[in-house]
Amino acid sequence: MRDRTFHSEALGHNVTYRVIAPASLPAGQRMRVVYLLHGNGANFREWSEESSIAQLAGKGYVLVMPEGHASYYLNSAGDRKQRYEDFITRDLVADAERDLPARLDRKDRAIVGVSMGGYAAIVLSLKHRELYGFAGALSPPTDLAERAFSLRRPLKSLAFRRIFGPPGSATRAANDPFLLAKAADPARTPYLFLSAGEQEPLLETVERFAALLQARKIPHEFRTQPGGHDWGQWNAELPALIAALASR
Repeated sequence: MRDRTFHSEALGHNVTYRVIAPASLPAGQRMRVVYLLHGNGANFREWSEESSIAQLAGKGYVLVMPEGHASYYLNSAGDRKQRYEDFITRDLVADAERDLPARLDRKDRAIVGVSMGGYAAIVLSLKHRELYGFAGALSPPTDLAERAFSLRRPLKSLAFRRIFGPPGSATRAANDPFLLAKAADPARTPYLFLSAGEQEPLLETVERFAALLQARKIPHEFRTQPGGHDWGQWNAELPALIAALASR
């Protein structure tokens, strides 16, 4: 495990991300990369400190964990300096994969996230389907683009508006998982793995999104089991997520 720092053209400053790579790769085995996105309020260390995901390195995967702050991994509608979507899909991919022994195809690249990161895994994979063959979303807030301004949380709502733009705006529509799924070609979308705990506050909206995927025949699986919005639930889903990833 090591942390890398490089200059991101999209963000205009140096960024640090964590990498866990196989000690060696058996001859003839595919090299695969999984980009792991943390949740809101956490940082790039979250996956390595809270989960057992590092076991994937022993199976030949390179794990890349970027810093996303509270950006939702999007290009901000109100701040042109906060271009996190460009950072993740251009700068990070180029830097993280520069030393790999072979050029990766989309089938060898996955993006997985929890909460905020799960939302981004869905949105970025549907917007950049040429990059990712698999997307995993644990407890994703798929209704984000539908949320209105809240007088009870004015500062949070203003920050949210800066990222997504006002309700009804083009930037909201461009980052709405439901609209992206409705417009997607099922034959060209990545495989989507979704999960949410049975006590998860976001369960209804994830179920609604999964129903849309089912109706549109977009390749996916949706799982629930007892649990809430925390690493207890997300770690319980890791074996199924890893199995789905390995089968692609």
